[in-house]
Amino acid sequence: MANYTAADVKKLRELTGAGMMDCKKALEEGDGNVDKAVELLRVKGQKGVAKREGRSAENGAVVSLIADDNTSGVLLELKCETDFVAKGDKFQAVANALAAHVAKTSPADLEALLASEIEPGKTVQAYVDEANANLGEKIVLDRFAQFSGTYVTAYMHRTMPDLPPQIGVLVELDKVDAEVAKGLAQHIAAFAPKYLSRDDVPAEVVETERRVAEETTRAEGKPEAALPKIVEGRVNGFFKEVTLLGQPYALDNKKSVQKVLDEAGITLKRFTRIKVGI
Repeated sequence: MANYTAADVKKLRELTGAGMMDCKKALEEGDGNVDKAVELLRVKGQKGVAKREGRSAENGAVVSLIADDNTSGVLLELKCETDFVAKGDKFQAVANALAAHVAKTSPADLEALLASEIEPGKTVQAYVDEANANLGEKIVLDRFAQFSGTYVTAYMHRTMPDLPPQIGVLVELDKVDAEVAKGLAQHIAAFAPKYLSRDDVPAEVVETERRVAEETTRAEGKPEAALPKIVEGRVNGFFKEVTLLGQPYALDNKKSVQKVLDEAGITLKRFTRIKVGI
């Protein structure tokens, strides 16, 4: 039996992000030599990339990168299988490198991002595959956002203190106002609006909501004459729930988000919210 300690296993896990049993096997094969075990895990990792394709990656992190002058920003989600890997320095370094690459190259979409070269001769897809091998887990990059405008900022929220941010929000305002931007971003993180305003809700979504409201009202046995008013009230309630501008503001629920923006003389141009795995 190879001579190694629990401390060696711990060190190997920290270096590679591999599971405990994989680390023990690698130390066995490497005669207790940590450096050799790292190499063995990397080789096995490359062979295991295809095997991991069918596995689920629902942990991970959201990272952001905001320009010094706040005129542009990036939000990016990188997923993995376990929170152990998610909170590791190596995984977070990969996520931050990808965000920096997006900021530098401004890819049109995910397909363009994955095909672009992050290093000479190495595409982003190859870079992610390499992380997949080195960390011993399925690593997935499938979502990012990039804004440019007068004032762009981000808010990052940790759902657990020992994990990296699991929720990220990117906002763009037509004026510079750090306080308003922070409040809005925190509100978006907490209340998860799907749309900015009523105009942004697809017509088919509204039609479905109206149909459900009408059928529900009829099933409740409400008077026929009262149906239009009740249905309209329920549809308006739906708008209030799913549109950011219609929601009661988190820091002052007596005001809508729209009213807060009007009082500040600011227009929220756009926003995006990313939560790991959702």
